[in-house]
Amino acid sequence: MKKEKKKPNTIQAMSPLVVMIVLLTIGVGILKLRAEPIILLCTIFASIIAMKLGYTWEELQVGIIEKISRALPATLILWSVGFLIGAWMFSGTVPMIIYYGVQIMNPRFLYLSAFLITAVLSTVTGTSWGSAGTVGVAIMGIAQGLNMSLPITAGAVVAGSYFGDKLSPFSDTTNLAPLAAGSNLYEHIKHMLYTTIPASIISMIVYLIVGLRADVTVTSSESVALIQNQLSGIYNWNILLILPVIIMLVGSILKYPTLPTMVVNSLVSVVIGVLVQGFSLKDGFISMINGFNIEMTGFQANIIDDIQTLINRGGAVSMTTTTVLVFCSMGFAGVMSTSGMLDVVLDAILKRVKSTFGVILSTIASCFTVAFVTGNSYLSILIPGELFRKIYLERNLHPKNLSRTLEDSGTVLVPLIPWSAAGAYMTATLGVETLAYLPWAILNYTGIMMAIILAFTGIGITKISDKEKEEFLKIERESK
Repeated sequence: MKKEKKKPNTIQAMSPLVVMIVLLTIGVGILKLRAEPIILLCTIFASIIAMKLGYTWEELQVGIIEKISRALPATLILWSVGFLIGAWMFSGTVPMIIYYGVQIMNPRFLYLSAFLITAVLSTVTGTSWGSAGTVGVAIMGIAQGLNMSLPITAGAVVAGSYFGDKLSPFSDTTNLAPLAAGSNLYEHIKHMLYTTIPASIISMIVYLIVGLRADVTVTSSESVALIQNQLSGIYNWNILLILPVIIMLVGSILKYPTLPTMVVNSLVSVVIGVLVQGFSLKDGFISMINGFNIEMTGFQANIIDDIQTLINRGGAVSMTTTTVLVFCSMGFAGVMSTSGMLDVVLDAILKRVKSTFGVILSTIASCFTVAFVTGNSYLSILIPGELFRKIYLERNLHPKNLSRTLEDSGTVLVPLIPWSAAGAYMTATLGVETLAYLPWAILNYTGIMMAIILAFTGIGITKISDKEKEEFLKIERESK
C-alpha cells in the first residue's frame, strides 16, 4: 500500500532554501569551498523532508532525472562551445581578431576602444574571462604606457567582456538563462537588446567623453608589439580565418539550430587549421576535446604568459565544471518540484507580489541575494530561474522576460562582487581592485537599472495569451 503524500507546510517548503543560503554563505562565501557538494547536501536535506511527506526515493529520482533531461540540450551546447573555442584557437581565428583588433587603438579613444574590442571578442568567443585575460591584458598595458586611468580602463574591459557574456550564443550564461526560464535561446538574445543596447550606449558616451577630456601622450606599447610579433610567428594570417565567424553570424541570423551549427563550425575551423596553419588533424581533434595547446604549433621561441593565456584553452573538457554544477542544481530543483515544496514557496510569493513590476523586482532581488551569497553567476541564474518560472507564466508573462532579467541581474553583477570568483579573477588579471573599477563597469549596473525601468513602464515586457500560457504550463507539467 502506497504511503499517503502530505502537502508541505510553509516551514517545510522554505527550510531547504534557507539551509542552502546558509550553507552557501558559509561554504562558498567564507570557506571558499566548491558549490557542487554543498548543493548535493541541500538536495539530501530536501529529500529527507520529501520522504517524511510520503515520497519514495524512486519518485524523487524520477523527478531529478526529468529535470536533468531538460538541461541536456543546453549541456550539449556548452560542450559544443568548448569544441568551437578549441577549434578557433587551432585555426587562428581568435588570435587574428586580437592581432588586428589592438591595432585600431587611439589614445583619446582608448576607453571606448577597450569597451568595443572586448565586446566584439566576447561576443565572438562567448567568454568574458578569456576576453579580459587576453586582449584585456594588452589594453591595460597600453593604458599604463599612455598614463591613462587604469580603473577606468579596467572598468571598460570588464563591461565589454560581459557584453558578449550576455549576448553571445556561445556564452554559457546566455544558454543557461533560457534553460532556467524555459525560453528559446535566440528569442532570449533578441529580448536582451531592450536593456543591453541602452546600457551600451550610455557606457560608450561616458567612455568617449572621459577619453576626449583626458590628457594623453602618444607612446608605443612594447607589450602589444610583443604579443603581435609572437602571434605572427605562430600563425599565418589568411582571409579564410574569417570563415568561422561568418558561419556563426549567418547561423545566428538565419536561426539555424545552434548545436549542429557549432559542430559544423568547429570541423570547418579544424580543416582551416590544417590547410592554412599546417597543424595536424590529430591535434585539431584534440583541441576540440581537451583544448588547444601552444605546443601543437611547434613554435620554438620563449612564449610570454599573455600568449599562453590566449592559446591554451577551449575544448569540451573545459565545460565539465559548468555541466556538473547544472546537474547538481537540477537535482535540487527536481526534489523541490516533485515534493511540492517549490509550489508552496511560489504560492507564498504570489500572494505578496501583486504586479508585473513586483514580480520582476522580486526576481532581481533574488538574483542579487544568490549572487552576493555565492559569488557565482551560474547559481544566480539557475536558482531564481527555477523559483520564478511558474510565477511568470501565472502572470501571463513570456518566459523570455524572466531569462532577460536573470542575465541583467545575475550574470553581470558577479564581477562587481569582490569575493566572487569573477571579481577575484578580474582583479588579478587586470591589476585593479574590484571596488576601483566598479564605477566604470557601466554596462554591468546600467543594464539592471534599465530592467527596473522597463518593468515599471511596461516597455519591452512581452505578454502571452491564455492559449500560449496553457501551452507553456503543459510543458511545465510534462517536465515534472
